[in-house]
Amino acid sequence: MDRLFHNLFNFEAPESAGTKIQLRAFELFTVVYTLIYTWEWAFYVPRLSNVVLPLGLANYINVEFFFGEWATVNAIIITLCCIIPFLFKRLRWLYALAFILFHLQYVVRFSQGEIPHSANLVGFSLMGLALAGLFIRDIKKSLPFAFGFTLFYIGLGYTSAGISKLVATGVTWVDGHHLWLWIGEKGIDILSLTGSFELNWLQELALSSRFIATLILTFGLVTELSGLLIWWKRWRPYITVFLIGMHIGIDLTMNIFFKTFTIQLIIMGFPWNKLMNKLRNSVYFSRLKPLKHILLY
Repeated sequence: MDRLFHNLFNFEAPESAGTKIQLRAFELFTVVYTLIYTWEWAFYVPRLSNVVLPLGLANYINVEFFFGEWATVNAIIITLCCIIPFLFKRLRWLYALAFILFHLQYVVRFSQGEIPHSANLVGFSLMGLALAGLFIRDIKKSLPFAFGFTLFYIGLGYTSAGISKLVATGVTWVDGHHLWLWIGEKGIDILSLTGSFELNWLQELALSSRFIATLILTFGLVTELSGLLIWWKRWRPYITVFLIGMHIGIDLTMNIFFKTFTIQLIIMGFPWNKLMNKLRNSVYFSRLKPLKHILLY
């Protein structure tokens, strides 16, 4: 457990310019995508009139109250509670209020029997920033905590997704016939929306052989089950490559691209801090003093 804690948080590690940049990039990503989803939902919510299937908080409070201008008011408050702590580190406790209201906005938007995955990791990232702002007194440790907290749930989320597939279907989940079915279903969906659908090279390859289709699904399942490896720094870049490859494969086979997940994996899954530290100490970078000052300070 000590080694796992060290790999996720590593509070004792000396601060470096590269680490600061990567942590702030993580924070910026969380703020930007929180606001993207918040306003996307705020513009959509006024089109709703009834709760079709209560989700989470909607089982305890009447969220229909927000089916109007209050969704916009909520979005404004979330925006302020994200931008202010991003600019003023001492006010990071405001992320807690942003997280609660962001979750409420999510519940209001998706109490229609539809629950997407796109905002889940963003929500966990915001929760990590919220907990850090509330309970981590040392401001220098707040972002490392939020970063490690999010990595923990990324690994847990992917592995639990793989386990859920096995619980639901067993090892037969990887049967290539299933991929054939899903490709056909997505083809019908796209055809109904656009009036045309053409198979790409990977879809044609999968449909040409049940064995190849089974290999594709096996790669996806094994990759998900290995998601916990992202907890360890040694394995983090490698499992990140496989997870990104899995998402590209999902896009090519089923036309579903988890863009937000992929961007977050790129920011968090690779040792950018070490690469930037090496760049900072290089001869060429030392000559660019004005640029160096802007990037690091």
